[in-house]
Amino acid sequence: MGAAEVIAFEEVRARKQWATLRQRLHECFDQWLDRLEEPLHESEPTLSALTETVWHIRQELTRILTETILAHVHQGEYTRQQVHCPQCDRRLQAREPVRRTVETLVGSVQLERPYFYCPACHVGLYPLDEVLGLSPGRVQLDVQKAAAKLVTEVPYDEAQRLFSDLTGVGVGSERMHTFTNHVAEGLTVLDVAPSRDEIARRIAEVAAGRFRRAVLVLGIDGAYVPTRPESARGRRPG
Repeated sequence: MGAAEVIAFEEVRARKQWATLRQRLHECFDQWLDRLEEPLHESEPTLSALTETVWHIRQELTRILTETILAHVHQGEYTRQQVHCPQCDRRLQAREPVRRTVETLVGSVQLERPYFYCPACHVGLYPLDEVLGLSPGRVQLDVQKAAAKLVTEVPYDEAQRLFSDLTGVGVGSERMHTFTNHVAEGLTVLDVAPSRDEIARRIAEVAAGRFRRAVLVLGIDGAYVPTRPESARGRRPG
């Protein structure tokens, strides 16, 4: 008789939880396939038509998968009944859950969060928001970072159009401006400019094999970058 395999209880529980989650994810995928089935039965689609169909409904799948995983992994926070007030340490009981919808790169994710309120301190709490690291507004950090990367390459109006086409997430140009300022808060020119060695390397690369010396040009959007030192200000008009 072979030796019996010893399996830790935590490992068994982890396997069971993963099996449960996989089953729920399969159910989500089946629901999404029902949406995909109807347009596929209408005709024999070309590759372009098929990719367009999948692209238009892809966020429905990624959204529901994300919501299912969050509800499974953070089940304790979704069902939390008590929490202590951070100011007076009073024990608070959960009130009716409050729905919140947040915009992410995988779609609009809906959350049912338990709500707590301390009448003594007049403080409302959503512990799940803190656990998930949610941004204060509707648009979340992944969208903000992606938008900020795009607007550093192209003008805001063009970035707005491209961002919507590439991600399926609609963000106004003014919001993109706000996101970029938020991401860049605290940064200076020295934080984002290449190092001295990197600048020298680029100059040498451009100047290789040329008779004339390379000209270094530094471009800055000067709205928030002073071009004169503090000591030169206020001495004369202009």
